[in-house]
Amino acid sequence: MRGTLMLTWILIICLSQVAVQSQRQYYSETRPYIPRPIKVTKLHFFMHESMGGTNASAVIVAQSNITSNDNNSSVPFGTLFAVDDPLRIGPEPDSEVIGNAQGLSLLAGINPRTSTTYFDFGFATGKYNGSSISMFSRTDLELAVVGGRGRFRMATGFALLNPYLISGTTVIIEFNVTLFHH
Repeated sequence: MRGTLMLTWILIICLSQVAVQSQRQYYSETRPYIPRPIKVTKLHFFMHESMGGTNASAVIVAQSNITSNDNNSSVPFGTLFAVDDPLRIGPEPDSEVIGNAQGLSLLAGINPRTSTTYFDFGFATGKYNGSSISMFSRTDLELAVVGGRGRFRMATGFALLNPYLISGTTVIIEFNVTLFHH
């Protein structure tokens, strides 16, 4: 019995030493942080949106149950849209498609021109193929860039919006985007 107790204590001491030594392997030495230089990229494109019909790229997915329309808009307060709009190099409907904008837009203000918007702009051609930028902001002709992936990893910046055409069920918005990324 005494030999078993002694052997047990020896095993406990040995195992505790192994556990302490093996923990050292999980940590590395501290290296100095060397930041990569910030790149500035400017993008210019047009977002083409179609509401209604069989080729709609923006649809209402939820709407509030409000009987009055105090904002004098065709779309009442509390309306949520799902969006999948093509991005084109020009305002013409047949200009080259360079990607798409997917996201949500919520009419969350009494002012019909103001909405809270989340978009992910994915690029499908050229040197930015496979890259995207994410924007989340209150829309009032400017959106905040809050992230990105691919060539735009860790992006921040802003997008200035210029309504190019608003006609019935067609909306074309010009985007001038300035990105700061690594």
